[in-house]
Amino acid sequence: MGNEQALIALGISMIAGMATLVGALIIFLTKGKSEKTVTFSLAFAAGVMLTVSFSDLLPEARGFLSVSQGDTLGVLYMIIFLIVGIIVASAIDYFVPHEDFDEERQDKPHQNLFRVGFISMLAIGLHNFPEGIAVFMAGFSDLALGVSVAVAITMHNIPEGIAVAMPIYFATGSKKEALKYSFYSGVAEPVGALLAFLVLRPFINDFLLGAIFAMVAGIMLYIAIEELIPSSRQYGCNRLALLGTFAGICIMPLSYIF
Repeated sequence: MGNEQALIALGISMIAGMATLVGALIIFLTKGKSEKTVTFSLAFAAGVMLTVSFSDLLPEARGFLSVSQGDTLGVLYMIIFLIVGIIVASAIDYFVPHEDFDEERQDKPHQNLFRVGFISMLAIGLHNFPEGIAVFMAGFSDLALGVSVAVAITMHNIPEGIAVAMPIYFATGSKKEALKYSFYSGVAEPVGALLAFLVLRPFINDFLLGAIFAMVAGIMLYIAIEELIPSSRQYGCNRLALLGTFAGICIMPLSYIF
């Protein structure tokens, strides 16, 4: 019975993770690359990451760390691991190549769209990995709880798929590439569940989960503020960029309805 329950838990984590591909299907509704579409897509991705960090990851991190260390130390550890995540994201940013200074325009353009999409894929994949662990552990202990958690995660993985697919699609012009990178970000969820089943079960505790969620929040906040928001505004559609960010912020909480 334990193995059957584990297989079901792995299955629902796979379904939740692959919801990113549902979001990525928006590329089939997009007709060509326009500056306004790119602006809105990047800003929307930033809004998604900001909301996921503040309404999902950080409260989860604080909850786990407070259970493990108490309220005061829990908050302090949350901040420490948040800063660690920002440092990790900064290191990733440093090692991924930037575009050079444009002598003709006397401007240093922000990172190209493919770079932004690639880093977004890494951030969302890192986010989905501990989510996969959470779905598996919930489903393994209580199937009804696991399904409930998986449905909520499925709903907010859909806009995350949009956040990865759009910049990749506009950078490459390839729907196949956009779907591939969206798949990479989503498959981290069942991979996390599989590792939880095969390796991590004896080691998973509240402190570890809290540390992971706080670090991923730091990574997402850095990418949203340093990468996505400046990229969305480089085409001069500042009002549209602002509306796109607010749209991402407002859409993500709808996942909690389910």
